[in-house]
Amino acid sequence: MIERLVIVGAGLIGGSFALALKEAGAVRTVAGLGRSPDAMARALELGIVDEVCATPQDAMRGADLVLLAAPVGQTGPILASLLPYLEPQTIITDAGSTKCDVVAAARAALGAHVGQFVPGHPIAGSESNGPDAAMPGLYRGKKTVLTPLPENAAGDVERVASAWRLCGSLIHTLSAQDHDRVFAAVSHLPHLLAYALVDDIAAKPHAGMLFQYAASGFRDFTRIAGSSPEMWRDISLANRDALLHELDAYLAQLTTLRAHLAAADGPGLEAVYANAQRARREWIEAIEAGSPPPQHQDTE
Repeated sequence: MIERLVIVGAGLIGGSFALALKEAGAVRTVAGLGRSPDAMARALELGIVDEVCATPQDAMRGADLVLLAAPVGQTGPILASLLPYLEPQTIITDAGSTKCDVVAAARAALGAHVGQFVPGHPIAGSESNGPDAAMPGLYRGKKTVLTPLPENAAGDVERVASAWRLCGSLIHTLSAQDHDRVFAAVSHLPHLLAYALVDDIAAKPHAGMLFQYAASGFRDFTRIAGSSPEMWRDISLANRDALLHELDAYLAQLTTLRAHLAAADGPGLEAVYANAQRARREWIEAIEAGSPPPQHQDTE
């Protein structure tokens, strides 16, 4: 039982965490702390939090577990504001989509108390934001990646892992560096591309006509461009080096595709499309089977 859970940011991510733990009967009191009074009032109205705290001191009194569910660029200032009221039993975790910057911010803000911070990242979300988007089943069957620090006690890491398991999540562990390299490729780059495409279409003189005829393919490809610009600005800058590496690789792929297209090279285009179709199919099958996709060996 978590006697007192503090959610810093009670939107989609933090709100869903609180609702899931409430549904599991695993938390007695949820305290909310946030910068938007309207959002916090709505979280209270929806039953996401049991009380809204005006100050970090009020929120942290007797806290067992604290979840930071705010843009990663705010991690350092938030932790600095919590530090004076950090009690010995309190464990802080986060839900940030980047980890190297979060770990650096935690070390700078918490100093000798950094062992009480267990970095994490739930791999779930939606293009919707705010308390009204929160749902108790958001994490059910989804992965949560923990990137423990050398200073973390094993029992504290397990306390955080246990909370996520109670939300229905599957726990994975990576180093912060591996985490950021992986998610630059499969999460951060897709968001950048979706934003870029919609922005490009919107800037065209005949944008109205283009959007009028855009159908399900465009909607599905660009769904994530409806996500929080502030959050993704922070993520993009925080993981800049890894994201630039992936963007350069993607630009090289686009150059190859352009060359195939300019040369009317049907077989070349089809080979790329077929390889992508096969890889995507195996990925979907692996998800449905709950196992990693097969590793292909080079037979040459």
